[in-house]
Amino acid sequence: LISKIREEFPDRMMATFSVMPSPKVSDTVVEPYNATLSVHQLVENSDETFCIDNEALYDICMRTLKLSNPSYTDLNHLVSAVMSGVTTCLRFPGQLNSDLRKLAVNMVPFPRLHFFMVGFAPLT
Repeated sequence: LISKIREEFPDRMMATFSVMPSPKVSDTVVEPYNATLSVHQLVENSDETFCIDNEALYDICMRTLKLSNPSYTDLNHLVSAVMSGVTTCLRFPGQLNSDLRKLAVNMVPFPRLHFFMVGFAPLT
């Protein structure tokens, strides 16, 4: 899918949010294989990849939010808050990183090194 989008819109910046699996909180056996096989597509076709650690999501839910058994709804709420925080500069006026291209210029040292780890200050 990501390669098809790149073919249709080669001049547009593409940012992706990817949840990376963890062996401690794995639901299915094929999670590591899916992540390993998809990294190549992310390296080649994405301009910015924001990586979210699945184990860190569970830790935040259990330690900080005091949820004994976090559901996918809880995890998705955290991911949506992170996505909203990362894209705030795109939605509101400002001088720094006002679009994806400026963000890439400031954050990406080499074209293939465009993987970012996100943090959410009050919860981490």
